[in-house]
Amino acid sequence: MSTSPPVRAPETGGENTPDARRLRTILIAVSVALMAVVASVSGLNVAQTHMAVEFGASQNTVLWIINIYTLALAALLLPLGAVGDRLGRKPMLVAGLGVFGAANVLGGLAPSAEVMLAARVAGGVGAAMIMPVTLAVITSTFPEEQRGRAIGVWTGVAGGGGILGMFLSALLVDVADWRLLFVLPVVLVLVALALALKSVPNSRETPAHRFDTAGALISTVAVTGLIFVLQEGPERGWTAPVTLTGLAVGIGAAVAFVGWELHRRDAALLDVRLFRERGLAGGSITLLVVFGVQAGIAVVLFPYFQAVLGWSGLLSTVALMPMAVMMMATSGLAPVLAARVGSRPTMALGIALAGVGLALMALFVSVDDGYLTILPGMLAMGIGMGLSMTPSTEAITGSLPRGKQGVASALNDVTREFGTALGVALLGALLANGYRSAVDGRLDGIPQGPADSAREGVANAVEAAGSAGPYGPDLLHAAQQSFVDGWQQAMWAGVAVMGVLFVYVAFRGPGRTAPADADEPEAAEALTGP
Repeated sequence: MSTSPPVRAPETGGENTPDARRLRTILIAVSVALMAVVASVSGLNVAQTHMAVEFGASQNTVLWIINIYTLALAALLLPLGAVGDRLGRKPMLVAGLGVFGAANVLGGLAPSAEVMLAARVAGGVGAAMIMPVTLAVITSTFPEEQRGRAIGVWTGVAGGGGILGMFLSALLVDVADWRLLFVLPVVLVLVALALALKSVPNSRETPAHRFDTAGALISTVAVTGLIFVLQEGPERGWTAPVTLTGLAVGIGAAVAFVGWELHRRDAALLDVRLFRERGLAGGSITLLVVFGVQAGIAVVLFPYFQAVLGWSGLLSTVALMPMAVMMMATSGLAPVLAARVGSRPTMALGIALAGVGLALMALFVSVDDGYLTILPGMLAMGIGMGLSMTPSTEAITGSLPRGKQGVASALNDVTREFGTALGVALLGALLANGYRSAVDGRLDGIPQGPADSAREGVANAVEAAGSAGPYGPDLLHAAQQSFVDGWQQAMWAGVAVMGVLFVYVAFRGPGRTAPADADEPEAAEALTGP
């Protein structure tokens, strides 16, 4: 570890600390920028059919248009977070907003699937420049006594912003044109840019070592390979050659990254030795699991709303809003609770409530009784996730020095992206397998054609039921009931995972995080005005 004496920018007081009004403006600026990024992750999901028809594109191409944004975002978070630490967080934020905004303009005007793919890649690059900086600006600018609440707001936007973005996207598609989906991010970018140029101070690390270029490249390959596997495995098959190749590349690069970073030690892009600390390890694992469960639940809920209850895409998104509202509200309250009782009890309480929410949905979900059977579970999940996410984020950012807050923020974001991809892949697979196992025993007497369609999925069964004549009602009921059976399997698996996480956090979770700067400063950090 480095033994040089600490040289730190002042955290509170002095002329470098913005006043309360400016701090509010800074928080609004980074929150709006973050909203633009997270809303774009899932926004295009509601326009899959429109893109396929307008571009004459296959389903695989449409899925790549949606997924390549997340792939580029996740792959570049760590390197660009570190670059932002060195070059300055405000310039990185402004440049990222420019790239992201231009990419969305290009996407809105794209004449072909190829141009749309290029626009989505550019959007992912811009998002990777923005996302880690938004949190790093908070942790490097806000005084310690106000930092927790600011991180709570950031966490609420990160957790609930995707659902809010899906609602606005579904509304635009229903009442206007799907290309207007790109207007919302551009408007958010313009607002964030105006606020950032006026109020966000610049802060950066004065490097004591050369940039870890090799570590940056290896981390990009590792994240790309692993996210690719999680995105493509369900579509191509987990044993397909391309899936296995991606898995081998991802794991190999991850092992190489750890070895290289241990070799670089204090000059590493990410000092992996810090994972021995409870704060970094516990916060990362909690975010991985919580975001995985949240994303997996969305995969389960949408087919339930649309194929079982027969709701539109817009109404289905509205139905998710209570969970998002509770998540965003409790994310802001979590720092207050953590200050009184500690981070570990707050995280454990949140994890327990999220697990209870999953159990409630598994126990009471019904084909006939509808939305009210799952609403209590959704509310409990929203409260639990809000309580667990904010102290987890604080534990991660508090484990790295102030001069490495871009890397800390990027690690936080990469963990979220991994958790999201993992949850979608695993809970989605459990739901699909549970459905197929249950539906086979309910198709006796149904003609082979409609029965084969029903085996492919509940949406296929709904479509086939319309042309199955007198067999339609029986086919539809069999598919809907089988979906509920698969739902329950996925929910109980989530309960088991949350139970394991609860035990881990209860015994090994973070305590009150001490500033990492006090132990191993790497370099001075400059904080300047706008």
